[in-house]
Amino acid sequence: MKKLKEKPHLHFDDSELLRQEKNFIAYYADGNKKSISLLFKLYNGHYLKLLFSAFFFLIKESPGWVIPIVTSYVIDVVTVPENGDIFKMVSALVGLGVLVAINLPTHYMHTKFFSLARRSVEAGLRGAMVRKLQQLSISFHKEMQSGRIQSKIMRDVEAIEALSSQVFTSVLGIVTNLIITLSIVLATNWVVFVFFLVCTPVASLTVVAFRKRMRKSNTELRQGIEQTSADVLDMVELIPVTRAHALEENEIKKFSNQLHLIAEKGYKLDIVQQVFGASSWVTFQFFQILCLGVTAYMAYRGEITIGEVALYQSYFTSIVNRISGLVGLLPTISKGTESLVSVGEILSANDIEDNSGKKVLKSLKGEFEFKDVCFGYTPEKKILNNFNLKVKEGETIALVGESGAGKSTVLNMVIGFNKANSGDILIDGNKISDIDLRSYRRHIAVVPQNSILFSGTIRDNITYGLPGVSKKQIDAAIKAANLTSFIDSLPDGLDTVVGEHGGKLSGGQRQRISIARAIIRNPKVIILDEATSALDSVSEKEIQDAIDNLTKERTTFIVAHRLSTIRNADKIAVMRNGHCSEYGTFDELMALKGEFYEMKKLQS
Repeated sequence: MKKLKEKPHLHFDDSELLRQEKNFIAYYADGNKKSISLLFKLYNGHYLKLLFSAFFFLIKESPGWVIPIVTSYVIDVVTVPENGDIFKMVSALVGLGVLVAINLPTHYMHTKFFSLARRSVEAGLRGAMVRKLQQLSISFHKEMQSGRIQSKIMRDVEAIEALSSQVFTSVLGIVTNLIITLSIVLATNWVVFVFFLVCTPVASLTVVAFRKRMRKSNTELRQGIEQTSADVLDMVELIPVTRAHALEENEIKKFSNQLHLIAEKGYKLDIVQQVFGASSWVTFQFFQILCLGVTAYMAYRGEITIGEVALYQSYFTSIVNRISGLVGLLPTISKGTESLVSVGEILSANDIEDNSGKKVLKSLKGEFEFKDVCFGYTPEKKILNNFNLKVKEGETIALVGESGAGKSTVLNMVIGFNKANSGDILIDGNKISDIDLRSYRRHIAVVPQNSILFSGTIRDNITYGLPGVSKKQIDAAIKAANLTSFIDSLPDGLDTVVGEHGGKLSGGQRQRISIARAIIRNPKVIILDEATSALDSVSEKEIQDAIDNLTKERTTFIVAHRLSTIRNADKIAVMRNGHCSEYGTFDELMALKGEFYEMKKLQS
């Protein structure tokens, strides 16, 4: 599996990130939290950094509040020299220059502290999603498309961080700007203060008018993009099948329709945003003209000076620009709050495998018993119906039967992926519901029907999850899986990159690597789901011999369609309609001349 070579900087501590991940999952478990309050909760533990960031932010922003005051004073001194003081004017200009000069270092410190908090939360949020995905049941993963999950981890977390930036910088700037400017105006002229106090909220009503429409448009676009992302992954995986059946134009047409639908939703959002932006701009400009008229009239009557007209106009322009900026950022804020909800679809999901407080298995004998087990994804349609099976330690049990009979379901229940609706599954005499499944799974190995490889080397795929494996162990697993001659023929040997999903290898080669991955774990229980299905007849014979050696003194469950591969199984269970219809050795079932006998005749 590809990893970044660089090590993380000391600013991002592993234990801190782990704490964050667990906290984020806990925060989302409380479904009553509102979006913005949840955003602040995500920064728990980083409040000191945010405080320092806000402190330096205020210093760097201070020239924006001081410049209008100095400008007003300079205008008054220039227009009415007898009422001014040149020394004070020069001192004010020098002081303003100092504030401007320190803007650079204070801007750096503000960015440093905020970015440390922001990037830590970003890493923690993605880590929390990865952690939760590892805890969620297999049923959840079957329901949630991988493309949607990818979009949530990357696109939605990015949108949340953009929201953080706007809330902690733009909103902070607006609030502080309003407080300081209104305080200065109040200290100089209460009539202008009342004008500001009335106009600002009225002008801000534009935000409220468009908020609901923008949120709806953002939700529709986000859901459309998630679905498209999932469909793109499916399309890429199906390209060989599509090309083989000359269905390229079908796929192009299907995606063309879908992409046009996304474009239409994006167009609707663009229109709402632009009309919203234009409406707010017009509204704010009218109020700004009104402010200029009111202060000019007051100066004409001699109630304020010309410099104060410039001061109030500058402050009102500053307030309008800040609110206009927030209005312009509302699409980003709306998108971010929508993404907070989207991330919650993973972090607040309750369909998890809970192993807390359950019995930890330090060793495993490998005895299994199914007692009247019933299972179905819906109550109306049962896959297993009063299924009974007893497996002794070290036995090899083969499951055969037509498609849909429940063979793979039994394997998934042995692994612990599916839970029985009723009945009991015992492992070494313990109910599977009472066992810490993580401790149990350390003693089993699984070779699925469709080999699962990741984009790394052959060595990485064989030793996945096993650090410090010796060369002797690797060589033994390679030999047992009949990979020696294949690996020796490769220029890079074990360090050959297999490509995405093992795409550079044949089906048989991928399957043998999966078998080697199982062998190297030296498991007590082996689960083989049609493990030889992708092999040619020569390789199948060699692999079958290796599997026969591997399964000695180990409990083994095999699902097989080629009945010739299970001749050496200790027992064969013939499954039909979710229960075991025949059970015995290969020879016993052949002598019985029942369902198994008929199946074998068809394959002969």
